[in-house]
This record gives sequence, structure tokens and C-alpha cells, in this order.
Amino acid sequence: MQSSNGRARGIGHGSARSGDHEHDHGPVFARTAGDVRYEDPWYDALASGWGESDALSRPVTEVPPARRRQEDATATAARVYLEVQRSAAFQEVRSRYRRFVVPATVGFFLWYVGYVVAATTAPSLMARPVAGAVNVALLAGLGQFLSTFLLTWAYSRHARLRRDRAALEVRWETQELTREAGGGAS
Repeated sequence: MQSSNGRARGIGHGSARSGDHEHDHGPVFARTAGDVRYEDPWYDALASGWGESDALSRPVTEVPPARRRQEDATATAARVYLEVQRSAAFQEVRSRYRRFVVPATVGFFLWYVGYVVAATTAPSLMARPVAGAVNVALLAGLGQFLSTFLLTWAYSRHARLRRDRAALEVRWETQELTREAGGGAS
């Protein structure tokens, strides 16, 4: 393989100055029997299950016990999380979340689309002066920013007052159930 200046890489041909570099940051190449190959210990190694010709003739090995325990613990944790998901406390937290987020999202989306539609279809309305150089479009645009900040404040207040405590209780319950299912580990 050759470098961009036309000289072969890693062979040592060329000026003495180019051979003096101790730190070559490019890939290392070696020339063996007319073949250029990348010197990497993992280059010739096949990934497990990829291209082995004797894969079908090899006997199936038993899953190691540690791995089996890990798979059992994963299945147990999945059952715990499904149980928590079906619990009334979790459903209440999700319900409180939806009761705030769905109307807030719909309201904000309609307010934004209304602003864009008014700006494109009623330019004379949006250009109407309110006070000096301030017009309806400028006030509506600033109202978009104000409503974003108000919605953020309302969401964080709602979460703090209506959901955080209940969600924390569900979280503790989930951790306790997971610990119990794992045999006291974790």
C-alpha cells in the first residue's frame, strides 16, 4: 500500500528524514510474501459464530450457571416491573401526568399554529401598531416565549405537587420488590 506521496508505507524506503519518525500515527502495515496486511492481533480473529466451518459439527455447550442465574434474575426483574406497571399507584402517577401533559401540549400547539397562521394569512392584522414601533406580531411573538416559560413553570410545579411524591414511593416499592426477588442481593 502506498501513501499519498507515492512511497510505500512502513517499508523504510525514501529519505532518511522520513525514516526517523518514531511516532507514526497511521495504521501499521507489513509486507509478507508480496501481500500487504494490517498488523492487528484481532484482524484475523473471527467473531464468534461468524464463518466457522465446524460450527454445525460442534456439540452445543451447556449455559454456564452464572449466566443462567443472570438470565433468571433478568426475568424476575421483568416480572417485578410488569407487576409495578399494573399497580394502582403507578397507574395513578401516569394518569396525573397525562391529565396535565395532553391538554398543555394541545393548547400550546394550537397557540403556536394560530400565531403562524395569523402571521401568514392576516399580515395587516399582525402589522397593526399597538404602541409606537410595537405591533401585534411582535407582541404575539414575545407571547410565544412567555407562554413557553409559563408552561415550563406550570409543568415543574405540577410535577412537584402532584406526581413526585407518588413516583418516589413507586420507585422505592420497585427497588424493594427487585431486591426481594433477587434473594437480597443488590
